[in-house]
Amino acid sequence: MISTFKCRVLSFSVAIACLGGAQGIVMAADNLPVATVTAAASAKLPAGMQFVRSVEGIDEYRLRNGLRVLLVPDASKPTTTVNITYRVGSRHENYGETGMAHLLEHLMFKGSKAHPRLWEEMSQRGVNFNGTTWLDRTNYYETFAAKQETLAWAIAMEADRMVNSRISGDDLKTEFSVVRNEMEKNENSSVGMLMQRVVSSAFQWHHYGKDTIGARTDIENVSIPRLQAFWRKYYQPDNATLVIAGAFDAASVLQQVSQHFGRIPAPKRVIETTYTLDPAQDGERDVTVRRVGDTQAIAALYHTVPAAHADYAATEALALILGDSPNGRLYKALVETKKTVDVFPWAASLEEPGFLLLGANLRNGQDIADAKKILLETIESFTIHPVTEAELLRAQSRLDADIGQIFNDPEKLAVALSDSVAAGDWRLFFLFRDRVKALTVADVQRVATTWLKSSNRTSGSFIPEEKPDRVPAPAKANVAQELRQFKPGAAMAQAENFDSSPDNIDQRTQTGVLENGLKYALLPKTTRGNTVVMHFNLHLGDEQSLKGRSVAGELAAMMLNRGTEKLTHQQLTEELDKLKAKVLIAGSASSVMVTVETIRDHFPAVLELVRDSLRQPAFAEAEFRQVINGQLAQLEESRKEPQALAIDKAQQLLNIWPKDDPRYHQSIDEQIAALTTINLEEVRTFWTDFYGINDDAQAQLAVVGEFDPVALRTQLQRLFGDWKAKTSFHRLRQSYTATVAQELKLITPDKANAFFFGAMDLPLGIQHPDYPALQLGNYLLGGSANSRILNRIRQKDGVSYGGGSYFSAGSLDDVGSFSVAAIYAPENRVKLETGMREEIARALKEGFSKAEVEDGKKSMIQQLQLERSQDAGLASALARNLYLGRNMQFSADMEKKIMALNSAQIREAMNRHILYSKLIRVFAGDFK
Repeated sequence: MISTFKCRVLSFSVAIACLGGAQGIVMAADNLPVATVTAAASAKLPAGMQFVRSVEGIDEYRLRNGLRVLLVPDASKPTTTVNITYRVGSRHENYGETGMAHLLEHLMFKGSKAHPRLWEEMSQRGVNFNGTTWLDRTNYYETFAAKQETLAWAIAMEADRMVNSRISGDDLKTEFSVVRNEMEKNENSSVGMLMQRVVSSAFQWHHYGKDTIGARTDIENVSIPRLQAFWRKYYQPDNATLVIAGAFDAASVLQQVSQHFGRIPAPKRVIETTYTLDPAQDGERDVTVRRVGDTQAIAALYHTVPAAHADYAATEALALILGDSPNGRLYKALVETKKTVDVFPWAASLEEPGFLLLGANLRNGQDIADAKKILLETIESFTIHPVTEAELLRAQSRLDADIGQIFNDPEKLAVALSDSVAAGDWRLFFLFRDRVKALTVADVQRVATTWLKSSNRTSGSFIPEEKPDRVPAPAKANVAQELRQFKPGAAMAQAENFDSSPDNIDQRTQTGVLENGLKYALLPKTTRGNTVVMHFNLHLGDEQSLKGRSVAGELAAMMLNRGTEKLTHQQLTEELDKLKAKVLIAGSASSVMVTVETIRDHFPAVLELVRDSLRQPAFAEAEFRQVINGQLAQLEESRKEPQALAIDKAQQLLNIWPKDDPRYHQSIDEQIAALTTINLEEVRTFWTDFYGINDDAQAQLAVVGEFDPVALRTQLQRLFGDWKAKTSFHRLRQSYTATVAQELKLITPDKANAFFFGAMDLPLGIQHPDYPALQLGNYLLGGSANSRILNRIRQKDGVSYGGGSYFSAGSLDDVGSFSVAAIYAPENRVKLETGMREEIARALKEGFSKAEVEDGKKSMIQQLQLERSQDAGLASALARNLYLGRNMQFSADMEKKIMALNSAQIREAMNRHILYSKLIRVFAGDFK
């Protein structure tokens, strides 16, 4: 299952974020129809490996020891993803073991028998990696530039850490503080804590009510023998599914999988099937959370069916019908009436009976009791206001677009299949897709009236009733039975094996200029799913014309995707969903950025909508009020957040511009004050005065993927060739002023997590001779997963979940910056600062070893290659190159300069520019 709404709700809550995993029921279901067998599947297999089935281009194999292997080939971009999912998560933890699965996720990165310095090995290879733990499963994945040696290393590494991980007491001592720091970070989210409390109150017996990160006391008191026993029980081949997606040679991969995983013996232990289920809820439940914060939140949860159940697709559709923005019923009942600032849905995709949760955020001053009453009445009103055909079509369009975008990207698909594996079988991903398409109004209405009842709700008080109206007790789903209905579709055609080298990109890219000066770069190539991406930059005004208009400029950009003269916000969103398109418009007073992702056949129609959004926006008063309320809610909440306050204070101190200058940094309080006084006419006037194109420096557009370049040039000329701005554009130059070092402490009451931020400006741009050395030096110091700073504060001292250093330099002006940051527990402030200061001093005094430098070069270059292989990132880079008057050869030359560096050059450059004592240092937290 793709669990789309769970992912959408993450922006509201890190506490309920999908962190990890569960045991699925292993069902062969060999009587299911099978798609055409691919060439890889029909080839001679290594001994001990069995071909199981091929479904829509995905081949499944199984080893004698029970390991399932899925191959998802796609040569359209030169990257490979390796993802392994273990069917174990917080649901499988017993009394005293909560948080154990998540803790093991951390410890599995500490190293294994053959890979004792795992983080360092990953960093050396330029691998993007992570691990997540959730209720039903745990997964680990690596994405890297497609290289045979890196793929062979990743397969061997995952096999080794499956059975040879170093689960030691010494590692636990340092990682415990890191996990606790992560827990405290989650506790800083007010809406996240509310959702966690609602979920825990909803489940009487089932472990879905237990937070994945675990109880603090369990984490603090866990023993190594008990942790190792848990690991040995669940981290075994018969409880795992290995997915390899992207560009690779299938025959070679199967041989390597057989070689490394095949020699692991089948375990003798038995994993017991879980059987605890909650009874039907027999009355409303309510929970109240009181914590420091500036925003309010409400939520309501209803028990529902497992992800494999036939009714789960209707549950996801209901989540959109109720909670989508701006088309959902709750949005119209709460946001448009100014009762709340937003709404959010979460349909939990789980192996056992799950839930549908809907909620909203409110500003202080909005009536929480009134909003909650409307929330509950709207959710439970389907008997009075049945589901409509239009509502269902909108939901199906959105779900279909989400599924398509995942399936078209092998990296996303490899990781998304983890939830389907956890729900019982990876083919549930496709069964869910088919069930969404087959939904009827009657299906969704029946599910709504069955489950969305007050007696099944967690958000009220217990009220005795003489004749309670109860829902049926949820039951497990028989995965094999459900999958008998599934008929695989045709396998997706494979795309070209695209060479992402700078030379090839330059050779393949077509550039030109429209009559009004709009520059374009077009790179047509075949892609998986016929996808195409566009990046469009528009630059506005000059230093004098933009004075005092920063807020109006930011709001003007926000209003562009909230309706046009032809379409309301709702209608525009519906059209984009139908076209399977994602369009983002964002910007400031001086620039606007438009990004588009869709498919070839829909690209021309999407461009027409983008044109209308930019040239004929609606500027509706109701939408404007919603934007203002949403911005105010975010800013008011950030006034109590350590991270937001620390960065805000440092930026204020680094500011060198007067208040009316567009480059001036407005503080959080200044932004709030400005938003409360601005009106819609000011915003509309800004758009009228500045939007358009007058010369070849003002606008740049890049397109990458499947499209007709000849037809596109013609369409671009028609849509934008006559678009003229009233005001000329002259870029805002940046100036350097030496940073005045100082140290500040900001108090944020009742926040369990603290934040450190240090920053200084530098007098250099990317043309400076020291730029390559500083770029690589920062990467080694704190800019990578294997950096000095992260190894110190996380791996050695165990005081921070995450932190590092950051370096940037101007492309056109000689102004750069260096900063350091980290989260930590307030009581660890001294240890955190000591580690930061000592690692910077050590780098300046001793430099980096030859081995560090050589490994860092390889890792950085591989990461740059990986970034070029992503179509969205490539389109952005091409558009930026048009603005700067360069091509990809600039990147190639910079990489050559980095590869030529030695340790002495890096140390000397860093000593010329960086010193801890020159930083503005801000510590924000509750230091009582």
